[in-house]
Amino acid sequence: MTRIVSGFAGSLTLQVPKRGTRPTSDRVREAVFSGLDAREVVRSSHVLDLFAGSGALGLEAASRGASRVVLVERSPAAAAVCRRNADAVVRAAPRDARPTVDVRAAAVLPYLSTAPASASVDLVFVDPPYDLPDAELLAVLTALVPLLAEDAVVCVERSTRDSEPALPDGLGLDRTRAYGETAVHYLSRR
Repeated sequence: MTRIVSGFAGSLTLQVPKRGTRPTSDRVREAVFSGLDAREVVRSSHVLDLFAGSGALGLEAASRGASRVVLVERSPAAAAVCRRNADAVVRAAPRDARPTVDVRAAAVLPYLSTAPASASVDLVFVDPPYDLPDAELLAVLTALVPLLAEDAVVCVERSTRDSEPALPDGLGLDRTRAYGETAVHYLSRR
C-alpha cells in the first residue's frame, strides 16, 4: 500500500500499477520530503516527476504545497493510475489552494525534448527503473538542465548497489543519502 505521507492529502491511499513499477516506500518519501521541507523547496514550486509510476513523489509534493506538478509516465496503464491518483489528491485540496497536476503519457526523453525552455522547474524527481542504463540516465539529466530554475533541486533515486550517476555540465552532486536498498542523490545547478 502506498499513501500520501503529509500535507492536505496526508494518509490518502494511492493506487499502484499492477506491474512494471517500483513505488518509492513511504519511509523513503518521508525522509526525502523532510529534507526538502527543511530547505523550503516544495511550497509553491513547479515539480516534475519523471518515470512517475503511481505519481507518489509528485503527488506528495502537491499535498505539501507545490503549485504545479507534471507526472511523466510512458506506460499507458501506469499513466491511467497517475490520473486517478492525481484526481484524488486535487479533490482533497482546499478550494483556495488546489494545485495543477498534469499527467503526460510519454517516454521521458521525448517529453523533455519538447518541453518549453521557459518551464523553469524548481524540483525534479527522477526515479527510473533500477536497470535503466547509466548512459540513458545521463541523457535524461542532460535534457533536463535547460528546464531547471536557478535554485532547482533534482532528486535521483537509484539502487545502493549502483554508483553515483554521471552528471552533465550544469548539474552537481550535493549529497547522497541511503535508505536501505534505496540511494537518493540530491543534485543542484552549477
